Amino acid sequence: MIKFLDLHKVNGRFRSEINEAVREVLDSGWYLLGERNESFCRNFAAYCGTQYALGVANGLDALNLIIKAYGFGPGDEIIVPANTYIASMLAISQNGCTPVLVEPDPETFNLSPDLVEEKISANTRAIMVVHLYGQVADMERIQNVATRYGLKIIEDAAQAHGALYRGKRAGNLGDAAAFSFYPGKNLGCLGDGGAVTTNDLNLYTVVKALANYGSEVKYVHLHKGVNSRLDEIQAAVLDVKLMHLDEDNRKRREIARQYRERIVNPRILLPVATFEEGHVWHLFVVRTPERDHLREYLAANGVQTQIHYPTPPHKQRAYAEWADRSYPVTEKIHAEALSLPMSPVLTDEEVACVVELANAYT
Repeated sequence: MIKFLDLHKVNGRFRSEINEAVREVLDSGWYLLGERNESFCRNFAAYCGTQYALGVANGLDALNLIIKAYGFGPGDEIIVPANTYIASMLAISQNGCTPVLVEPDPETFNLSPDLVEEKISANTRAIMVVHLYGQVADMERIQNVATRYGLKIIEDAAQAHGALYRGKRAGNLGDAAAFSFYPGKNLGCLGDGGAVTTNDLNLYTVVKALANYGSEVKYVHLHKGVNSRLDEIQAAVLDVKLMHLDEDNRKRREIARQYRERIVNPRILLPVATFEEGHVWHLFVVRTPERDHLREYLAANGVQTQIHYPTPPHKQRAYAEWADRSYPVTEKIHAEALSLPMSPVLTDEEVACVVELANAYT
């Protein structure tokens, strides 16, 4: 069986380093907001090229806290790709804001700059850019639109750890960015975790307080905050794995190169890499109108795949009020997308097997 993602193998490479880091946390007797958290946040900010990074409980909280810190609420609109994972929309809705969905570029799956401007209204406050599947969106054109209308840019970088755009990393391409460290991410911990990165000291200060019950000083609460903290064990694990992220991303790019050069089946549409040197291939997503049949065929031949994502957010029961709206590009992508195995521990033999099976599919 070729696993879609073998997390046991992914993390097993660093077992001794992780064991030592966790042992140090246990021995310290300090499990929240301690030295490990400070170390990881300092190192992650430096890695992203930002002034500040704050560890939080998960990626959804990271998005929520950014929106809340900006003071956006009822009546405010935030533009977001229609084909994103539902968490992007949830963060907008949970702050009382209105998500304004924009169709993606059907080749890159990312937000289409050509369609953003026509969705801007007097109530628009921000553009949430999702670097889907590990490829950075066309940030220069999106930034030009945001500047012209005085809008904030919030990066949903949950799938883009280490991704580059013209020499700058995801997390440092807008006003603030949210990361997820869910175990399956390019940089994943051993549970839930997330982070906010920014160069805005005021935003960082407010987010930091909001994530700690609205408090900067113990028992003094400036905001109606929440409890969203990255624990010391997860911070320690992330600090270990951060040192290996660039090499892991290099391996992902090599696997993607082999897939893209060697899969030649006209029934399978391969992904486009606009900024190839900066793509980190969190997912390798192909498209075919026969998606379910292709998935069954690969499974029967010992290859695990995943569907990211079977149902777009506007067709979910959670957004039942959107049921009569149509986003045809998004709906077509969600009906055709299939994620092939992708991780830094795939062997050359496994990649060759996936390629051979894909080419033999009829």
